[in-house]
Amino acid sequence: MPQPTIADVHVNVPLTNLSLSYEQADDAFVADKVFPVVPVPQRSDVYYRYNRGDFARNTMQKRAAGAESAGAGYRMDNTPSYTCDVWSLHKDIPDQIRANADTMVSMDMDATRFLTQQARLNREIQWASAFFVPGKWTTQCSGVTTGQTGGGALGYANNCTLLHWNDSNSTPIQDIRGMKQLVQLAGLYRANKLVLSRPVFDALCDHPELVDRLKYGQTAPQPAKVTLQAMAAIFELDEVLVMDAIQNTGPETPNFSSNDINQFVAGKNVLLVYTPASAGLLTPCSGLTFAWTGYLGATAYGTRIKSFYLPQYESTRVEIDNAFAQAVVGADLGCFFQAIIA
Repeated sequence: MPQPTIADVHVNVPLTNLSLSYEQADDAFVADKVFPVVPVPQRSDVYYRYNRGDFARNTMQKRAAGAESAGAGYRMDNTPSYTCDVWSLHKDIPDQIRANADTMVSMDMDATRFLTQQARLNREIQWASAFFVPGKWTTQCSGVTTGQTGGGALGYANNCTLLHWNDSNSTPIQDIRGMKQLVQLAGLYRANKLVLSRPVFDALCDHPELVDRLKYGQTAPQPAKVTLQAMAAIFELDEVLVMDAIQNTGPETPNFSSNDINQFVAGKNVLLVYTPASAGLLTPCSGLTFAWTGYLGATAYGTRIKSFYLPQYESTRVEIDNAFAQAVVGADLGCFFQAIIA
């Protein structure tokens, strides 16, 4: 055996140029991309809503010579309201652990990144609970394996069932077009944005309807590829978004043993909505996020991060707050597709 040994000449130390983290990418989250974010100075308030029917009803009348014109008006409701919930989480850094940390471990930055990821994941989960479930929108439908009641010669109606989109016999392009008509009839505006879960998007990428529309535009040697932009063009929408966020519902375990139960936050669902580029006066919208920017230094998204020392615990506390309310403000401007793939 040669002397000295390998262990004699080297003591293992952590690498200074490599560490492995599992933060989800920014584009995995859609909570602040679908609906406009409205900065609000107060935690709760009310806003005006005009009566939709009064603007689509024809009240014009013929006017005889010398007669006064017919009169009409519109109704306003000042009772709709919002209340921002404040979500919080902290990570403590004890002095003893900080003093013993290796130089490549940035405990303050790591704590900030961890808390930011937690806040974004929670915001996405709350968004899905507020908007991405049945019963929230005036128009909805669901996927079935057989016996659909909507599509083709059957036509489209609220609460109809559609053949699962991962069935090659289904017609997702016609389904989207048909449900867009129902949204327009219900809310006067044509839907312009589609939100897909990752499983649904992946199923559509292989669907013959979409592949056939794209294959003639391919350029050798590149194959036909279903992109978000191409899908938006086919569906005649301004934008298609994919919810990629993943939630681990498994229990925390000791050491590095793993009992992770990872699931897509969006399930197998789809949301079709009309949403403007920004919210404002006299601007219809299907959903809004109210961000409490008046919360002592919060950002435009209602978020604030602070760090302070706790002498009684000999620790530095890094804390994040996220103050927001997510609300369906125009249920007639959306359609929810439940379990649209098997």
